[in-house]
Amino acid sequence: MISVRDLEKYYQTGPVKTYVLRRIDLEVKQGELLTVMGPSGSGKTTLLSILGMLDGEWSGEFEFLGHRVHALKPKQRAELNKRHIGFVFQQYHLLDSLTVYENLEIPLSYRNIKRSERAGIVADTLDRFQIVGKKDLYPNQLSGGQQQLVAVARAVVADPGLILADEPTGNLHSSQGKEVMDLLKHLNEQGTTIVQVTHNEEWARYGSRIVELFDGWIEGEHEVEERL
Repeated sequence: MISVRDLEKYYQTGPVKTYVLRRIDLEVKQGELLTVMGPSGSGKTTLLSILGMLDGEWSGEFEFLGHRVHALKPKQRAELNKRHIGFVFQQYHLLDSLTVYENLEIPLSYRNIKRSERAGIVADTLDRFQIVGKKDLYPNQLSGGQQQLVAVARAVVADPGLILADEPTGNLHSSQGKEVMDLLKHLNEQGTTIVQVTHNEEWARYGSRIVELFDGWIEGEHEVEERL
């Protein structure tokens, strides 16, 4: 699904280049649940932003589902993003002025799905995530765990092939975190490819492979011996 070669990202201040990512080579297979780990400042979130085509300022080669992303124009990258990628963030990023139902409907409107069809898809998603009773509530009326559940539902409502999850359990207590990770693993078992960033070794082991970043370099990677 994803192939990255010699990917680099830096910020320039005067004559000084500060590298965030250095010579990244990475493959992500269709149907994989990959974990990216590393200390703060290691480049994890930057890498996720590039894979999600939210950041276009980098060098190297990046192929996604056969598309040469490095050769695409920004508008073409945005279209790939909308068609194939869902995001789950640590801070939820729900729109406070919209209800749960309306938050779930937004990704579908980006894909020009008819309103009548959107209603059915949102209803199915509310039922799938067991949040039908929350559909008319606003994010500030939900607990942290409930907000993250809605955020995951929003990420998958348009049936993306890839979910990028940036510390999806970072603001949750352990039982809520396990609920979210169990949900992501279930989605992966149904065929969704997932790349997650986490500091938590327990959550990292939900995946099949762990890639370790340090100071922008891939320091190593290994298979997870015992999958949960």
